[in-house]
Amino acid sequence: MNQTRSELGKLFSLAVPVAGAQVGGMLMGTVDTLMVGRVGVGALAAAAIANAFSFAVLLLGVGIVHGIDPFVSQAHGAGRGQQAGLALQRGLVAAAIASLPIAGLWLYTEPILIAFGQEPALAALAAQYTIVKIPSIPFFLAFTAMRQYLQGRELVRPAMWVILAANLVNAFVNWVLIFGNLGAPALGLVGAGYATMATRISMALGLLAILRGFSLHEGAWRPWSWQVLNGPALVQLFRIGIPVAIQMGLEMWAFSVAAFLAGRLDPVALAAHSVVLNMAALSFMFATGIAQGASARVGNLLGAGRPDLAQHSAWLAIGAGAGVMTIAAGLFVSLRHQLPALYTPDTAVIAAGAAILPIAGVFQVFDGIQAVACGVLRAIGRTRPAALANALGYWVLALPLGAWLSTRAGWGLAGIWWGLALGLAVVASLLVLWLRRNGPATATALVSAHEG
Repeated sequence: MNQTRSELGKLFSLAVPVAGAQVGGMLMGTVDTLMVGRVGVGALAAAAIANAFSFAVLLLGVGIVHGIDPFVSQAHGAGRGQQAGLALQRGLVAAAIASLPIAGLWLYTEPILIAFGQEPALAALAAQYTIVKIPSIPFFLAFTAMRQYLQGRELVRPAMWVILAANLVNAFVNWVLIFGNLGAPALGLVGAGYATMATRISMALGLLAILRGFSLHEGAWRPWSWQVLNGPALVQLFRIGIPVAIQMGLEMWAFSVAAFLAGRLDPVALAAHSVVLNMAALSFMFATGIAQGASARVGNLLGAGRPDLAQHSAWLAIGAGAGVMTIAAGLFVSLRHQLPALYTPDTAVIAAGAAILPIAGVFQVFDGIQAVACGVLRAIGRTRPAALANALGYWVLALPLGAWLSTRAGWGLAGIWWGLALGLAVVASLLVLWLRRNGPATATALVSAHEG
C-alpha cells in the first residue's frame, strides 16, 4: 500500500504541471479564435481550415521528436546523464530534419486545401496565414525536444511556466498586429500568423534560457560531437518516433473526418459536435498529463533496473487515467444541459449537445485509458502497437460505423459519437491487453543500445 501511494504521488507530481501546460497550449488557440473572430467570418473560417491542416502536419514532427522519450527517461533512471544529453541533441537533429518536409507542405497550403474542396478565396487567405508561420517550425519542434528532455528527467514545471508566459506574448502580439495597435499596421488574419510565429519562437528561446540560466542541463549533458549524427542511433530514434507521429496523426485526422461527417447532417449538429468536442479536448488534457507523467516515471524505473515496479506504475497510471476521465464523464452527464449553454445561447445547439454528452462521457473513459497506455509504450520504446491500434479503432471501425449509424441507421449526431466511443473502446482494450503480455516487466532498457 505504501509503495502504491508513493507511486501515485510521484505520478501526479509529474502529471499536474504537464496538464497545466497542455491547458495553457489550448488557451492560446482559444485567444486566437476570439481575436480573429473580431476580424470577420471569412478570417475565422480561413484560420479554422488553416489550423486543421497545418497543425495536423506539424503534429507529425512532434511525434518524431517524441522518439527521444525512452532514451532520456531511461538514461535518467540509470544515472547516465550524458546519454540523456546526447538524446536531446539527437532530438534537435531530428527536429531540424522533420522541419523541412513540414515547411514544404505548408508552402503548398493553398492547392492542398483547394484539392480538399475548400473555397479558393478561403484557401488563399489560409495559405497567407500559414506561410508566415514557417520560420517557427524548427523552434516549435526544438521546444518540444527540450520539454521532453526535461520531463524525462522529472523537471516538469519549466515548460509549464514558459507556456503560461507565452499566452501573454501571444495575446499582446495578436492585439498589436491583428488590429494595428501601437502604430503597427492592421494585418488581420496574417497578423495572427505573425503572432503565432513570434510566440513559438519565444517559447523555444524562453525554455532554452531557463535550461541554461538555471543550469538544468548540468549532469545531463555532453559537448556536441559527431556522435550526435551516429546513423544507427538516429534510425532507432526515428523507428520509435515515426509510429508516434502516425498514431497522433491518425487520431487527429479521425476527429477532422468526424467533423466533416457532422457537417453533412446540418449546421446545428456541426455546432453541437464542435462544442462537445471542445469540452472533451479540454478534459483530455488531464489524461495527457498523466500519460506524460507515466512515460517519464516508467522510463525512469526501467533505466534504474526495476521493471516489475515499472509495470506496477504503468497499471496505476492507466487506472488514474481512467479515474480522472470517469470524473469528467460524471460532469458531462450531470451538467449536460448547463455545459453547452456556456458556449452558445442557441437552444437547438444546447439540446443537441446535451443529447450526446453522455455518449462523450463513455468516450472519455476509454480515451483516458488509451492515452496513458500510449505514454507507457513510449517509455519502453514499443510504439508500433499504438499506431496499429489507432488505425484499426478509428479508421476501420469508428469512422465507417459512425458514418453508417449517422445516416443509414438514422441516429444522426449520436451515431457519430457512438462510433467514436466504440472505436476508442477497441483501441483501449487492445493496448491494455498488449501491455499485459508485453509491458514494462518484459522490456529491455534501451540505454545501453543508445550509447555511442
